[in-house]
Amino acid sequence: MGLDITVLIADWAWLGEAPPGERLSRLRDAWYADDTGLWDHDAPGAEGAWERPRGPHSDSFDVYEFRGTLGSFKPHFRAGERWESVREHADPPLRAEVDTLLLGLIWGGLDGEAEHVDPGFFCDDPAVSYGVLLARSPDSVRDLAATSQRVRARLGGLRGSYDEHAAVPRGWVGDFDQFAVLLDDWDRVLSEAARRGWGVVGLSE
Repeated sequence: MGLDITVLIADWAWLGEAPPGERLSRLRDAWYADDTGLWDHDAPGAEGAWERPRGPHSDSFDVYEFRGTLGSFKPHFRAGERWESVREHADPPLRAEVDTLLLGLIWGGLDGEAEHVDPGFFCDDPAVSYGVLLARSPDSVRDLAATSQRVRARLGGLRGSYDEHAAVPRGWVGDFDQFAVLLDDWDRVLSEAARRGWGVVGLSE
């Protein structure tokens, strides 16, 4: 699980106007554009903040820098594992909400089969959509953002159970506070994308 992940929110008027088979190349071309994109900056963006491209793409997408992850997908993956350890000890209404949120973003579910890419968002050809970890349309984003807000309001009630059943000293997302920070970062992504009516994309390069 040595993947990295870059999480972007993208203007659907700009990305969605392209055919599905051309959307990923449009996004990557803008990201890698010389002197105007985001790739190969002199310094990484600040954690917990947005980074906006330069030049003609400045209004097309933004990248969010997650806190404490170093750009790795591993903390997101481990969050799913930690949730599996604690979910049976969560109140049923909270369990249902966190299930929905994580299944929509980063968790494969108990059977490992959950899909995190909306049908038709990108081309269904794996060779063309290589590196896509997450792709949610504005409609999906709105639903996930609403779920995330409900989770935030009740997540503190999970602390005791997390500490007892899911804490792993010195591991990724090893305590409740780290789990809460990761979910808070996802809430920031979803809330901002929903506010703008944009989509959310997670890419591994």
